[in-house]
Amino acid sequence: MGEDGDAEPGRPEVEVRRSARRRSTVNARREGNRVIVSVPASMTRAEEKHWVEKMLQRLERSDRRRRPGRRAGDDDLASRADRLAREHLDAAAPDGRWPRPASVRWTRPMRTRWASCTPVDATIRVSERLREVPGWVLDHVLVHELVHLREGNHGPAFRALEARYPRSERAIGYLEGLSAGAGLEIGGEADSEEPDDAD
Repeated sequence: MGEDGDAEPGRPEVEVRRSARRRSTVNARREGNRVIVSVPASMTRAEEKHWVEKMLQRLERSDRRRRPGRRAGDDDLASRADRLAREHLDAAAPDGRWPRPASVRWTRPMRTRWASCTPVDATIRVSERLREVPGWVLDHVLVHELVHLREGNHGPAFRALEARYPRSERAIGYLEGLSAGAGLEIGGEADSEEPDDAD
């Protein structure tokens, strides 16, 4: 078992574990604030350094996919909304292009909503609470709010458009469970009205 030394700022502490039983595979996992990298005992220090770097990059990519909101800024959120509109809604628009929001931004946690859209000025606000949800849940919320740019209520036309995102139903269940587990008074839905506590 060896230590890789002090962690650089913004980088997790890494512990390298060498195993005589391990022949060729390299494995990495998180333990609290540390990353444990298991390598074969026969690996050279140069190979170890290469694989530690590679495994840290893989973990970082995986984290971004699973919890994309953790480090995402407003520009990242807007880019994500644009991609979702292209992939799921443009084909449903009469002119081939779904309306784009004027802005998409994070906002402090709302009391009764995950997100909110104000169609009159085409703005979308997403609660900071959603920074920790999986990417497919955040994507559902963004699609939901994008649909509100054309559909003001949650009627059949709205539901048909929302369902163009294939994981919407599952995401609604996730949000309902998250709300119940955290004791929040938020339904599984996002909402289109101006939040009473928006900043």
